[in-house]
Amino acid sequence: MNLRALFRRSEVEQELDDELRFHIARETEKLMRQGLSPDEAELRARRAFGGVERIKDDTRDARGTAWIDALIHDVRYAMRGIRRRPGFAVAVVVTLGLGLGANVAMFAIVDRLLFRPPAFLKDPALVHRVYLTQRADGTDATTADMTYTRYRDLVRWSTTFSTLAAFDTRQLTIGRSEEARLMDVGVVSANYFDLFDAHPVAGRFFSAREDSLGAGAPVAVLSWALWQTRYGGRPAIGETLEIGSLPCTIIGVAPREFTGVETDQPVAAFVPINTYPINGSGMTGSLLTHPSDYYLKYDGWQWMWMLARRRPGVDLAAATADLTHAFRTSYEAERAARAGTPTLEQAQPRAIVAPIQAERGPEATSVSRVALWTSGVALIVLLIACANVANLLLVRATERRREHALRIALGVSRARLLAQVVTEIAILVAPAAILAVGIAVAGTQVLGALFLPGALATTVLGDPRALAFAGAAALVAAGLTSVVPSLEIGRTNLAALIKDGARDSSRRTSRVRHALLFLQGALSVVLLIAAGLFVRSISNVRAVRLGFDVDPVLFVRPAWEAAKLSDTARVELSRRLLDDARTIPGVSSAALGETVPFTLTLAEDLFRVTHDTVKNWPKGAGFTLQSASPEYFRTVGTRIIRGRSITDADRAGAPLVMLVSEAMAKWLWPGQEAIGQCLRFADTAACRTIVGITEGIKQSSLSDDPGTQYYLPIGQYHPENAALFIRIDGDASRAAETVRRHLQRLMPGALYVIVTPMRDIMGG
Repeated sequence: MNLRALFRRSEVEQELDDELRFHIARETEKLMRQGLSPDEAELRARRAFGGVERIKDDTRDARGTAWIDALIHDVRYAMRGIRRRPGFAVAVVVTLGLGLGANVAMFAIVDRLLFRPPAFLKDPALVHRVYLTQRADGTDATTADMTYTRYRDLVRWSTTFSTLAAFDTRQLTIGRSEEARLMDVGVVSANYFDLFDAHPVAGRFFSAREDSLGAGAPVAVLSWALWQTRYGGRPAIGETLEIGSLPCTIIGVAPREFTGVETDQPVAAFVPINTYPINGSGMTGSLLTHPSDYYLKYDGWQWMWMLARRRPGVDLAAATADLTHAFRTSYEAERAARAGTPTLEQAQPRAIVAPIQAERGPEATSVSRVALWTSGVALIVLLIACANVANLLLVRATERRREHALRIALGVSRARLLAQVVTEIAILVAPAAILAVGIAVAGTQVLGALFLPGALATTVLGDPRALAFAGAAALVAAGLTSVVPSLEIGRTNLAALIKDGARDSSRRTSRVRHALLFLQGALSVVLLIAAGLFVRSISNVRAVRLGFDVDPVLFVRPAWEAAKLSDTARVELSRRLLDDARTIPGVSSAALGETVPFTLTLAEDLFRVTHDTVKNWPKGAGFTLQSASPEYFRTVGTRIIRGRSITDADRAGAPLVMLVSEAMAKWLWPGQEAIGQCLRFADTAACRTIVGITEGIKQSSLSDDPGTQYYLPIGQYHPENAALFIRIDGDASRAAETVRRHLQRLMPGALYVIVTPMRDIMGG
């Protein structure tokens, strides 16, 4: 292509005009010398050249710029038509913009949720999340949770992986006193960082020596966000930060947007996994200066997850088989050490090497299913928008049918007319795509809060994948909407227009319009049905009885790990906090408890009077324990179905009693009255008489939770770390800070309280 003709078009065109005039003038002069008049000579000269415009077109073809001239002409033609019908243009742009915007927003969410690997992850195709499956009671139970001993066994006995890393996310208090905040902390093995191509912006990551078994070092790597908010980005390496109960030395700062593998749950800091022993008596766990080997070697506490990187050249099937073999070897070692463990044939243990994104499975989660369903709805919206725009374009093509027929009769090719139609649609789709990006920017804020509530902000403008999808979707929409008007032009019949006017063509157009209207109606019905099902599902979820109230209740946890108190001192302080809470204006009731739904559950091995264990629920849910003071049920809103509640008379020295949920009573004593029955905590412990039946509560899931809980009077089973539940007259969130300030006055030394609305615990 002649670049000068492309970038200096007017100058080249002028030179072409001048050259043609020169040759015509020379030919005219030649003919005049032969005796012709000037007019006759010029006419014959122009005839000899065969048409100036044809010569110009041939010259442009030779230069390779004819298509540019045609495009410029088509753009000008389309812009004139758009200016004549601005309402039509606005309707097309807004309709397509809404349809495209919904799809771009959903793509940004679904891509983040299901397809995009975590930031900085090296070789994403080789990195997997590990799940373990065992058969129990005839069904397979699959979980990503595992014990630390299991993790060490898998590392020892597998051969096809270059890296096997352990990790967990725990809520711990960071800071002390007024500055203390409950935050997510990444508890990770030292080789966790080897999975990422991330380099600290300051300092370093911790080493294997600092994460050695039984001797984890009190060190921490800050997230970039915590470094900015708490330290203002100033050098903080070597300073001490309280995390849980342990003063940790800051040794590094992770790069911005580094969240590790949990993209939907950014952490504030990372600590070595061997520095963090699970503290079963703590409400959220704690860090200890010298971790007990018991918590890391105990094979009954599944609390951490594992990531695996395959060695290059190892396929997925071979890696899965290798990890399954390691799991079976570990299971055999566990069975040899623990009597009563099912055999390999009964348990059928196997490992699953799954995608890194937790929402993808092995089984799709409810969040991913809803996200994909919503994406389908967005696609239907786009199809309706395309059908609507195609209908508008068809009407416009019908109005211009005679114009098109006349231009065809004058020699304009149908291909050129089609090119003009496509150009006009492209001009309309371009601002629609821009509008779609704007709609998607706002939409991702709403959808992100629904599907990725804890994630870093999902942005479309700074996301090349989302912008590329927006462009591709706009091209597809342009193609879909241009089909019908293009077919209309392609079938323009000059003879029919001349003979019968527009009657036959109008009938054909009417049929096409009716088909488009039927398509819009059908898609709208599908959309309405889907919307109705969605609204019904939301209503059903809202109608689900949790077994406790959310909006009026505050959960108050003293940070016991901030100071060392004797058991007696803790009990006394809990009582004083309870009494003081009842005096706060706006508080209708308060009670002590130990566990909180969706955050912490506890359990003890239970035995019937006949000494047979009732430890296991058939689906593996278990029976969960809550120790509670009088007023507990009124405070949290859990109903007593029959029998009585806990009273002040249920104290130490009095007959041992307990309450059980209705589901637990039906499981333990089917067809019998549970009140008056008794259970033991240990084979030799005293019997506790059932005095009341409560409704079940949801503790871990809104759908599958069986609601099997039991309650003990706090006077007969006082926990080491009691917490408070406070019922507020009105919205508890508004009273949280007032309650915190009021109770903080009672906290001795470095102790402080953390006040969390139950609405926040439930995820909003």
